[in-house]
Amino acid sequence: MGPDLESRTDLESLYVDLHRHPELSFQETRTAGVIARELDALGIEYEEGVGKTGIVAMIRNPTASGEDGPTVWLRADTDALPVEERTGLDYASTARGTDPQGLDVPVMHACGHDMHISAMLGALRRLVTTKDEWAGTVVVVFQPAEEYGAGAKAMIADGVLERYPTPDIVLGQHVTPLPAGTIGVRSGTQMAASDGLRVTLHGRGGHGSRPHATIDPIVMAAATVMRLQTIVSREVDPREVAVVTVGAMHAGLKNNIIPAEAVLELSLRYPDDEARERVMEKVERIIRAEAAASGAEQSPTIVIDHTLPPTINDLDATARLHTAFDRHFGEGTVVDPGMFTGSEDVSWFARESGAPLVYWFWGGIDAEAYAAAVAADTVERDIPTNHSPFFAPVMQPTLDNGVANIVVAAREFLATR
Repeated sequence: MGPDLESRTDLESLYVDLHRHPELSFQETRTAGVIARELDALGIEYEEGVGKTGIVAMIRNPTASGEDGPTVWLRADTDALPVEERTGLDYASTARGTDPQGLDVPVMHACGHDMHISAMLGALRRLVTTKDEWAGTVVVVFQPAEEYGAGAKAMIADGVLERYPTPDIVLGQHVTPLPAGTIGVRSGTQMAASDGLRVTLHGRGGHGSRPHATIDPIVMAAATVMRLQTIVSREVDPREVAVVTVGAMHAGLKNNIIPAEAVLELSLRYPDDEARERVMEKVERIIRAEAAASGAEQSPTIVIDHTLPPTINDLDATARLHTAFDRHFGEGTVVDPGMFTGSEDVSWFARESGAPLVYWFWGGIDAEAYAAAVAADTVERDIPTNHSPFFAPVMQPTLDNGVANIVVAAREFLATR
């Protein structure tokens, strides 16, 4: 299954191009054009503009008797992040974009979605050239706006599940800071559920020299941020998993003006719906109580920007894929990475269609560098994680492995000729 040198070099060039030209969520128009060009070259039918900037491709390859065979859905996400790249790579991004608030921001593929796209296109090349070995239908979803937790829902709202064959299984993968050559997957909850909250604290603005005549929302926000940190440390059972992060705080424009409001953006994580209900209640209680303690004349406005379910891998399908990976790559390649407190929207495709899901991680860090960091107990310091301005998967063997992972996984659930 190894790629020839020419196709491998071409795929690396594709990856470099995507890395240099990242685009924010629901703005992935150039990226979609690159994907469409590659699909045209492979002769694969596809539809553009699904869920605004998504693409759906399909390969029909009936069995010898003319039957449709199994339907496997594959998913790759396409958007980038408002991060200024600091990797030092000669193909580092210098791109900029406009975020939903209208701000000019740097843009970087800091989560590896460029690697996801490249690996998926490489896998499609291999599936097309080996159609005499397998049968079935492959539906490939190039999904926008994963970083906003909105792209999968947008594609579903656009009718993707009605227009394409129902999946027998949904498969996906994510590059992560594991050593290259490693695959991380587990049955059950693989990634946490999450909510994104936008909280507006309403004060009363005025002159910075007369704080007594105002209700200062910045002080209110500071007290709220600190109190929110007590939820996990003091109100959640230490045996449970929960995360409460305030990722952004916006307030004020000048040092001598007390603004009328402050905005907090929160990321909440939990393993299941019951934990979600408990944490959400505590978060709302603290926000409203701190506002009352500050003398706010208007109750805070709390808006849920997105809700993501837990990513739950099907027990039987995960065991089957684990065996397939072991058979192809050798035993010891697959590890249990534990539950990730990051969240994903890939599971909406499985949940809404009633299909099983297997979602795995594959390593993108130089194996020797990772081993040295483990030996020195400096992994947290020396190995950049997703969303870091320093995150840069080593191109090889990460790219080759990503291609092989998808092909092995897809072929495991397709029919054999």
